[in-house]
Amino acid sequence: MKNKSFGETGKQVSVIGQGTWYIDRGHRASAIAALRNGLDLGMTHIDTAEMYDDAELVVAEAMAGRRDEVFLVSKVLPSNASRKGTVQACERSLKRLQTDRLDCYLLHWRGSYPLEDTVAALEQLVSDGKIRSWGVSNFDAGDLAEVLDVAGEGRIACNQVLYHLNERAIEHSVIPWCEAHGVAVVAYSPFGHDDFPDVQSASGKVLQEVAARHGATPRQVALAFLTRWPSVFAIPKASSSGHAADNAGAGNLTLTESDIAALEKVFPLGREPRSLPMI
Repeated sequence: MKNKSFGETGKQVSVIGQGTWYIDRGHRASAIAALRNGLDLGMTHIDTAEMYDDAELVVAEAMAGRRDEVFLVSKVLPSNASRKGTVQACERSLKRLQTDRLDCYLLHWRGSYPLEDTVAALEQLVSDGKIRSWGVSNFDAGDLAEVLDVAGEGRIACNQVLYHLNERAIEHSVIPWCEAHGVAVVAYSPFGHDDFPDVQSASGKVLQEVAARHGATPRQVALAFLTRWPSVFAIPKASSSGHAADNAGAGNLTLTESDIAALEKVFPLGREPRSLPMI
């Protein structure tokens, strides 16, 4: 599993991590086994959120006895992101996760509370040792610039955003902004949302051809394509140990320039949208 620097935190983090949205809605034992197998295979970056119902409880059980292996991320809802509310939300997440600290804590998306208040709370949590770093999610370049004005350079650890083969909007402005300012980009829903290319489609056939050249799977190729950027990490969810193993297989896959060109042709970038896509 390749690791790379997570923004300017100084931490080396697995390029492929583990997402947990909806992980609590399936078979709990399978979900826990998938997360544990992912850790065994080097996917030590685990992402969750207070919004994900009981996902934090599942993560707690999965990493029991292994907390020091994990780069653990959770998120505060915008509705809780006042100065006092952010601290309280973090403390609730720490209790559910059965840990004394988060490696990174994110504002899930921009809400009505002033960024100054949320950033002040996040910095307080860093000072108190409850989080090691903080970032944002679903922020476009303009939003990121506003946070930068509040917090200063080197404080925003990451921006977690929607990014998959059929949704490459962040390549226009978000990734360039993040790379210019030392901010990690974390791709959520990297296989799309129930719309991964069918093998019989024109784009799916190209994806399969690239995979065959590397002895890989189409999903591994998709993850390798997204993480070709120096700043980008991906957090696919796995509901079984087998799915976790398939995801981890992307961690050492490097695509050639011709592979990338072939994929860019069938998964075109398109025009920059007026607002950042999110789910």
